[in-house]
Amino acid sequence: MTRWIVACISHETNSFSPVPTTLDKFGIGAGPFYGRDAYDNFRKARIPFGAFLDRAEARGVEVVTPIVARCSPSGPVDDAAFEAIVAPLVEAAKAGADALFLDLHGAMITDRYDDGDGELLARVRAAAPGMPICLALDLHANISPAMMAAVDVAVGYQTFPHIDMYETGERAADIMLARMDGRQRPEIVWGSAPILPLGIRTNTAQEPLRTLVAMAREAEKEPGILAVSVFSGFWLGDSPDTALSVVVMTDGDRPRAEAVRDRILAAGWAQRTDFDFRSEPLADSVALAKSLADGPGDGPVVLVDHADNCNSGGICDSMTVIGEALRQGLTGVAAAPLCDPEAAAILAAAGVGATATVDLGEKMPAAALVQRSDPMRLTGVVRAVSDGQFTVTGPVYTGTRINLGPTVAFDVGPMTIVVSSRRTEPYDHGVFQVVGIDPAAQRFLIVKSKTQFRPTYEPIAKGIVYCAGIGVATSDLALFRFQRLRRPIYPVDLDATWDRA
Repeated sequence: MTRWIVACISHETNSFSPVPTTLDKFGIGAGPFYGRDAYDNFRKARIPFGAFLDRAEARGVEVVTPIVARCSPSGPVDDAAFEAIVAPLVEAAKAGADALFLDLHGAMITDRYDDGDGELLARVRAAAPGMPICLALDLHANISPAMMAAVDVAVGYQTFPHIDMYETGERAADIMLARMDGRQRPEIVWGSAPILPLGIRTNTAQEPLRTLVAMAREAEKEPGILAVSVFSGFWLGDSPDTALSVVVMTDGDRPRAEAVRDRILAAGWAQRTDFDFRSEPLADSVALAKSLADGPGDGPVVLVDHADNCNSGGICDSMTVIGEALRQGLTGVAAAPLCDPEAAAILAAAGVGATATVDLGEKMPAAALVQRSDPMRLTGVVRAVSDGQFTVTGPVYTGTRINLGPTVAFDVGPMTIVVSSRRTEPYDHGVFQVVGIDPAAQRFLIVKSKTQFRPTYEPIAKGIVYCAGIGVATSDLALFRFQRLRRPIYPVDLDATWDRA
């Protein structure tokens, strides 16, 4: 009987984040999922792993699910965690299979390896030299030579916010199946350009990625072109492979594929200044939000604290935007989530209805930041206490489970702050609803995000204002000392040139 390995390993590494990446972080509280638990917990998730399982079920093949290891972006993966994650996958490959279908982020750096994904794939390839390997990758993957040399199929998301994760799995699987059935002979053509796209500029509904992704989709209509993937890369991963990349899957027409790759990269280079970002002063942003709330229309104004974005490796504990909103007298505000396990424990112990005073946020040192605020002492009432667990119902990561740990709604008067014990991107209303807050009923919302919040919050928002707080997910490249990044690269090097020979 045909046997497939289906697995998921996902980490986007922020080299400057002080948040440790240990094995227990790869899950919803107790580390990765293995075997049947991996299958059961992610069978219906709208991610590539779920699509691979659906294709397997349709074919009636035997499926082995050695591991699902998913971790919010954070600092480099420690050596013990990396070895523990790789081992089940390598053992499954050694046991033998007809194919591996791997849901891989593609931007993992470890304490030892600049290219964690490339090392992982090289070990799997060594364990099973003849086994076809199919990858579904995040749009923010940092594509490396080692990754592409080890696999047979590689397809990336075409959207950010990521609303086509499941569909990417389908596309990748279908190319792999055509290869396995002998209907096609896909090969990979890829390349990169010396551009470091800032995450806040990688919304595929906006320029410059809107044009590049449209070019990719148009190229897929050409004879012999099976899939074209544009990868913006993850700009806070300090590695030689961090850059804008294009991967083309072709069926027997390598020259055409090379032409597709080259013209998309050339278009990216021509628009390179659009990948940079400059923030306005925080006080001005908060004042703008206040004026929008006073204007016509219904719904909350969303203040986006993009420098402390968890899904870019942020600590999720910065008080700068919250503090400025309080200073300017905003009322009817809900902020979620603020990760402060110490404060969450104190408030949960106090209990619902209790009045408490806590020092909130800003507790984890961040060596990369030259500026860091102190915790803010606030007095308020505990309105709700929760275990912090919910299932995502919105359009991003639909069906996955979130565990914020002990979580409280802390009402400080003009603002209710959702204080959690664990981090998560607020891409679902569940970060508010888990403590009984209706986000649509608020005057203002403060979320720590860049783009992933949009599919969920844009439909209810009266306005959206980006706020430049302080955090290790900032777009201010002057704060970081890159050591492993390829140089020159724009916009770290504003005078960078590109020799395409």
